[in-house]
Amino acid sequence: MTKPAIKTRQFLHILLLAACCHIQIIANAQNGNEIKGQVNSESGQPVANATVFAKNQSTGQVSATQTDSLGVFAYHNLPAGGPYSITISHVGFQSQTLSGYNVKPNAGISLVIKLKLTANDLNEVIVTGRAGAQNRTKLATSYSVTNIGYNALSLQAPTSVTETLKSVPGFWVEASGGEASGNVRARGVPVDGYGSIQLLEDGIPVQHDPALGYLNADQVFRFDETIQSVEVVRGGPSSVFYSNAPAGAVNYIPRTVGDTTEGIFKLSLGSDNLYRGDFWVGSPIGNGWKFAIGGFYRTGTGVRDPGFTGNHGGQVRVSVGRQWEKSSFDVDFKRVDDDVVFYLGIPMTHKNGKIVAVPGFNGHYGTVAGPETEKVSMIEGDGSTYNFDNTVGTSVKRSQLTAKFKTELFNNWILKNTLRYDNTQTQRNGVYPNTLESADSLLASQASLLSTVSGAAKLGLQYVTTGTTFNTASQNGNGLVIIGGIRGLTLPLTEITNDFHVSHIFGTGSSKHDFNFGYYYAHFEEDFSRYSSSALLDVQNKARLLNLVALDASGNVLSTFTDNGIYQYGYEFANARGEQTTNAVYISDEWQITKAFRIDGGLRWENAQTQGVVEQTTTVNLGTTATSKILTGSGIFQSYNRNFNYATWTLGVNYQFSGNMGAFARYTSAARIPGLSSYVTNATATPVTQTMQLGEIGYKYSYSKLSFYATGFWTKYNNVGFTNYVFNLDGTNTQENLYANTQTFGLELEAGYYPVKWFDISATSTLQHAQYKGYIYTDNSGTLINYNGNQLIRIPATSLRVVPGFNFFHDNLRLQAAIEYEAKRYVDVANSVILPGYTKIDVDAQVKLTDKISIFGVIDNLNNSLGLTEGNPRQGEFQSSDAGATSFIARPLLGRSFKIAFRYKF
Repeated sequence: MTKPAIKTRQFLHILLLAACCHIQIIANAQNGNEIKGQVNSESGQPVANATVFAKNQSTGQVSATQTDSLGVFAYHNLPAGGPYSITISHVGFQSQTLSGYNVKPNAGISLVIKLKLTANDLNEVIVTGRAGAQNRTKLATSYSVTNIGYNALSLQAPTSVTETLKSVPGFWVEASGGEASGNVRARGVPVDGYGSIQLLEDGIPVQHDPALGYLNADQVFRFDETIQSVEVVRGGPSSVFYSNAPAGAVNYIPRTVGDTTEGIFKLSLGSDNLYRGDFWVGSPIGNGWKFAIGGFYRTGTGVRDPGFTGNHGGQVRVSVGRQWEKSSFDVDFKRVDDDVVFYLGIPMTHKNGKIVAVPGFNGHYGTVAGPETEKVSMIEGDGSTYNFDNTVGTSVKRSQLTAKFKTELFNNWILKNTLRYDNTQTQRNGVYPNTLESADSLLASQASLLSTVSGAAKLGLQYVTTGTTFNTASQNGNGLVIIGGIRGLTLPLTEITNDFHVSHIFGTGSSKHDFNFGYYYAHFEEDFSRYSSSALLDVQNKARLLNLVALDASGNVLSTFTDNGIYQYGYEFANARGEQTTNAVYISDEWQITKAFRIDGGLRWENAQTQGVVEQTTTVNLGTTATSKILTGSGIFQSYNRNFNYATWTLGVNYQFSGNMGAFARYTSAARIPGLSSYVTNATATPVTQTMQLGEIGYKYSYSKLSFYATGFWTKYNNVGFTNYVFNLDGTNTQENLYANTQTFGLELEAGYYPVKWFDISATSTLQHAQYKGYIYTDNSGTLINYNGNQLIRIPATSLRVVPGFNFFHDNLRLQAAIEYEAKRYVDVANSVILPGYTKIDVDAQVKLTDKISIFGVIDNLNNSLGLTEGNPRQGEFQSSDAGATSFIARPLLGRSFKIAFRYKF
């Protein structure tokens, strides 16, 4: 039995033992003739201004009150007797009635109530994109926000950060790279990875710079049952409250512990040899303290099976906290130890007007990586060996400590502080398909090597492991070869971040202000090392290594130019280290002029000091063709020390026509200051601050059977940089640093319709017209190039997601289908390579066996769509070398897969 399988079995045994032996603790406060209660949403947020009725069933007497800003209500000196029923209601939540409470003299009753949202969610309290002291619902916000609750997440069953975001309008997400290393493009901002949005966990960045050069924030964050809900702010005030968030912020909100013991145990099994266990348990532990522990462990080959266990590992989170009358303190520790496979592009071609995988390759489940590239010994410039291990894929070992403190200093003055420290060790290995070409073309390009071997008549290819001759005309049904990059990166990172702010509510005449002042600090240090070699591979599932050989007229091998398939060792080398310190101050005010009309504004000034060293490279020749041009360190380090600062601001208005309808408008001037990744391979780089202007106007409507949210937006992005790489056979590349401006007009739509209990339908859509502006220049040959008006790369003009759902057997069976459509996109600025539009269908189901036990089923990509999510960026994102090619590298959706989960919730 393999080691991961043993670990999985031990973990599942622990889960089963804990599920069978859990102890529920119930604590009631004792106060004379009193009923007190805490009202929270399902996500654990207090529900303020909820109406609470206490009715004496014997006398018919009714008493009424409301919850305060902390969601607390109290009835004092109620007449003894009963029984009493307690009814709690709030717009946007399902009313709840609790019955059978008898009030005894000098004996109090303490309650904890969790209200469930109604079908629409416009009255959910929003905590992201603001720092005020007062609660604000989605209906009352002056910016676009999407909140995804626990029930929706449970049905959707996302396996990655990007998958949690696929229902967010305005975001184009790409999850075809596996459980990490996704891409998000927000509101027409042409930046990949997480370069335009910030990832938050409990309101503070997961990683200060979420796009830290081969180290995106989604690589170090794992979604599991310790997360209760997700809030997504699109544009709006994100850049005022968070660093590196010009186009939005995504906040993963952890579970909170109530006044009784609660827990979740979940076991998932999947079609890709997936075995996963999740758990979370939270409980009061005495004297006002509360404790929680949760996490997951899983193994699986991944949908694209590389021939080894690509996904293995997990995480554990431990939290402890206490709440006093006007203060709270929480400490959270999380340890991540997880390896995930990194999927790259595969060989595709055109057939009967459609794009399909080339013959001999499975487009749904195949991958270039395989057993022959699983572990590779690469010779370095000093003669030592770099041991490449693709089984670790993207390997993350992270320790994270978070401390939160909140207190009311005095009347209506609220202080909050969140401190986070993390230490992350990341190894990112991958087999990159740099170039695809015919074997004959490859051999022709290397013809000059014949003159170096006496008696050589021709060049040929042979398999490394068997010596079998590669048929250049029809091998594997395609006669193609891949020039692959065997790339390893080592990226240790240590950082500390702290967000401090003070909020104050005060009145001026008949109006009211919710004012906030904050200070944010971040410091991180990163080492960056990279070593890569180019290899010759055939084209089949789990591609095999090839040797380039010189043959005599009889076909006998006279010389081998490659070394076990390696064409050139060390075509990439980097060794650098650096640090960045950020200081920012921000202020905001929510000015409630009338009950219906509010003005919101904010200003942030940020300074970033970046410094470090980059080792310069030199080329060495160790005497063979494969070792003749190894890049290595020269021992000379070039330093850099740069300082950037910028001010961003936002101004918005909100008007409530009624309790269920409102409108808003907002303008934001945002920016992204250059980060450390601009210098890790080039100490002399001259990056610029990328600035943008964003405008939006929105309409919100909420009713018991219908919710509707429409936002028109405009984005102007300035000085967006493109680096164009075209890889050559010997590993060298041509690089161009280019800048452009862009402009996008768009419309985001969110709607839900709930006509009857057994049927509902929700939909999100994004329509956008995204173009390059002023993109005209003359190239080195004197040719005038005009890309003005071209569509932004990878951004579709139309995105649509429709989710019809059915509820049967008194809501004990839920079936829903998510139908997604993405219009065509382009691989490059030149718009020379099209990624065709596609439709993808997912099916989700939940069966409630009891109030505590549920079964979930998910079929991902039911229609087995081969929709392309990206082309081959290694062939150039400015003018792709794949233009006009009959065969090319691209990354399609993952093939059809399924999983089933058993959940026990108490």
